Amino acid sequence: MNAFDLQQALAGRRVLLAGGGGQVGVALRQIMPGGVELQALDRGALDITDRKAVTEAVGRIKPDWVINAAAYTAVDKAESEPELAFVINRDGAAHLAQAAAEANARMVQISTDYVFDGEQARPYRPDDAVNPINVYGESKLAGEVATRGVLGERALILRTAWVYSPHGRNFLTTMLRLMRERDELKVVEDQVGTPTSASSLARVILLAMAREVTGTHHWTDAGATSWYDFACAIGELAEIAGFTFGACRIAPIPTSDYPTPARRPTSSLLDKQSMRQAIGEDGVQWKKALRQVVSQMVDLS
Repeated sequence: MNAFDLQQALAGRRVLLAGGGGQVGVALRQIMPGGVELQALDRGALDITDRKAVTEAVGRIKPDWVINAAAYTAVDKAESEPELAFVINRDGAAHLAQAAAEANARMVQISTDYVFDGEQARPYRPDDAVNPINVYGESKLAGEVATRGVLGERALILRTAWVYSPHGRNFLTTMLRLMRERDELKVVEDQVGTPTSASSLARVILLAMAREVTGTHHWTDAGATSWYDFACAIGELAEIAGFTFGACRIAPIPTSDYPTPARRPTSSLLDKQSMRQAIGEDGVQWKKALRQVVSQMVDLS
């Protein structure tokens, strides 16, 4: 489906976007086709933990689709405040799903690779057994369950991984900042996954909506790498693009040398075949997407 077809397919649709100020929310706002009646609400405009506010917003807007891009994403902090993680990631999703059901709308619930334990050798398929190993993953899984329980096949659960963008706090922006500030960075080399541009993910969400895809699916950019190699690629591409750094050395370390409050999956690789078939696209290689985002950051600066 080309850009013209996408615009045509979504023309006249009403979309309520919760979490409009986050990475994926900003990306969705930037590429939303003309003709879509978009109501993008950030946390200040819509607190998804407030059931009454959610019901009123959805009732007022009467959307065809609700997109939940709002989430608690502080993985380590969640270990010390699990109640807040669950209130946002489980209850917030449930409030949106219930309101969507009452409005006869469909819903996109963005989820995570962290619903899996990361011990599997092959990429995780959507129907593989879930087994989160930290509070964040547990809370996002609870959000999936709540959404499915209310909406059934009117919900699209879209799991993704390693999302980054030019905006906010993420691995890309953190690495660029630290490369300016430090002489050496130590980065974990034994966790693997696929970096995913928020813009790539946003486009897939729109394609899925245009084709009315529902059920549970996975999407990341293409390929696989480690956090260490991701960091090296950021440094390499940023230097080519014109970012200026000192002589910052990037050193690989095992996970055991970088203890964190929350355990991380060893493998965050996701099998995207079902979504590829549903939208008719394979996706962009992660390093190509990274190059585009880094170039965009140079233009923004």
